Amino acid sequence: MCGIAGSINCITDKSDLNLISHRGPDYQQLVYVGAGPHSVYLGHTRLSILDLSEAGNQPMFTPCGYYGIVFNGEIYNHEELRKRLTGVRFKGHSDTETILHYISQYGIGSVKDFNGIFGFAYLDLKEQTLHIVRDRFGVKPLYYCFENNQFSFSSEMRVLKKQFKPTLHTGVLLQALKMRYTPSPLTIFSEIHKAEPGQIISCSLAAGEIKINKHYFIRQGITKRGKKDNKSVLLNTYGDLFERAVRRQLMADVEVGVLLSGGVDSALVAAVAKNQSPSPIKAFTIGFDEDPGKVDEIDYARQTASFLGIEHYCSRVGVTDLFGSYKKIVKIVEEPIGTTSIIPMYYLSELAASHVKVVLSGQGADEPLGGYKKYRYLNLIHRFRKTRVLAPVAKAAGTFYKGNEKYQRLLSAVSSKDIVRAYAGYNSIMSDTEIFSLLHPGKRDVIEKEYKQVGRQINSIWKNRFPMAENVEEIFPFYDLRTSLADDLLMYTDKITMNFGLECRVPVLDNDLVEFIESLETFYKYNSRVGKIIHKDFAREYLPAEITERQKLGFQSPVNFWFRRNTQQLEEIFSSGEQFSKLFSRTAISRLLKQHAAGSNLEKQIFLLLSIFYLMEDHYESIKR
Repeated sequence: MCGIAGSINCITDKSDLNLISHRGPDYQQLVYVGAGPHSVYLGHTRLSILDLSEAGNQPMFTPCGYYGIVFNGEIYNHEELRKRLTGVRFKGHSDTETILHYISQYGIGSVKDFNGIFGFAYLDLKEQTLHIVRDRFGVKPLYYCFENNQFSFSSEMRVLKKQFKPTLHTGVLLQALKMRYTPSPLTIFSEIHKAEPGQIISCSLAAGEIKINKHYFIRQGITKRGKKDNKSVLLNTYGDLFERAVRRQLMADVEVGVLLSGGVDSALVAAVAKNQSPSPIKAFTIGFDEDPGKVDEIDYARQTASFLGIEHYCSRVGVTDLFGSYKKIVKIVEEPIGTTSIIPMYYLSELAASHVKVVLSGQGADEPLGGYKKYRYLNLIHRFRKTRVLAPVAKAAGTFYKGNEKYQRLLSAVSSKDIVRAYAGYNSIMSDTEIFSLLHPGKRDVIEKEYKQVGRQINSIWKNRFPMAENVEEIFPFYDLRTSLADDLLMYTDKITMNFGLECRVPVLDNDLVEFIESLETFYKYNSRVGKIIHKDFAREYLPAEITERQKLGFQSPVNFWFRRNTQQLEEIFSSGEQFSKLFSRTAISRLLKQHAAGSNLEKQIFLLLSIFYLMEDHYESIKR
């Protein structure tokens, strides 16, 4: 796991690599290559995990000099891929060297064979093309900018911000306020884009003008196995695939740990890892000094660690840590986020990084296996959408339930004719009307237009990327796995863990395991009462009932309580931002804070607004510098 940066016709230098040196503190290198009329720079900062020798350093080129790579990630099946190669004399045993030669022999389209997490750039001097590629589930972020025949890419936006001085896109900022994250390929900057999960972006260098081509290396549909499959056979298959996924992801020449919450997902990963690992496993948990919402998971995690007999480290976060660190965390993440678990993730990563270089996580189970409570309503939504009789009623009822986020989302999913708009509505935390009410009156008309234009753009992108099946029980989790998981949870996990030089792996997102899960009929995964059915059935083979049957806490933080108790401090923060106040109404923001203090749960909305505040502040301060 590392950091990459590079460019065409735009100088990438050591100062750019230093901006992402936290991602790879063990080695840093930058090379220049002439490619026809173009100048190409490839830069890499290395976190040494597999093949710790110099043979694993990057940028890496084939002996012939025609092919080069800068790679961030892990390819868990690289040893299987090596066996398919002919005529190669390997210098070491890194996965980077494997895929460098694999692509040279089988072409860039062969990335579909990679089972892993990655964002990389591949230079093919024979074809005079530079490719950048992001893994199919978007575990690793990858950003790029293409302006005035200059192309630049990086694992984090900070490099591109330095090179191109981009402008904030207020329409995207507000869509992030609606969706709780920024969907690929958009970012909050007009000139910077994210590679989409499963996408290859190819830059042709054959002529004086760079030509860009984009395509998905895997177009995933949903193929069902059928209802006649024997449940015990399916359970055994699921268990075999889960164990193989964990075993694959233990691949490392350094110590591997586990991020252990109080839930069944991380507990199962830890149990299988302990069983499969040749060396002892360490586990890490974060909790809270004040916990009125009962979201502290340390006691549960201790019970799990004790049962498994693994070494366990834990730490607690206080309310003073929230305001002291949140601005710093937002700067690390670089994008607006409404997921309050980024705060415990920051301290959890700091704790784990003081002991290991690699951790396994239970992330990624809820989306394909229907673990979230919102999935329990999908059958009801599906039936209402099929009849269409209640659609006008649902649309009218939206006004009556204004301010109730749960009902607004449900009604939006029922009333929207377009399946993609129904999905977006079901996952929004604010309606258009609520967002517009927060805007500065003098800017409202112009900003509303930008906001709606971005909404149409997102709708179009998702329609192009995804199958348009009408069964929301299947398609909504399918979308979640490739949108919010990638650009929210996985994005902030990568940025925060890598800020501490820590690699985080997600065994549940093993290609083979996800393909199997998505082939199952819904009733094997979730119903209107429970989620992750087959997952928990398998977990019972490793864990006792007091762990598998626990109430889901979901790696939360007591932000609701913290915000309610510190309304005045929040008012002062929001009022201090000159640029923020040009976009948002101070009166409207103050009203929102008072509503939360009075008992309405608006923590996600406030959390998002606070991240937007700090991002705007940081951006305009950088312009002044």
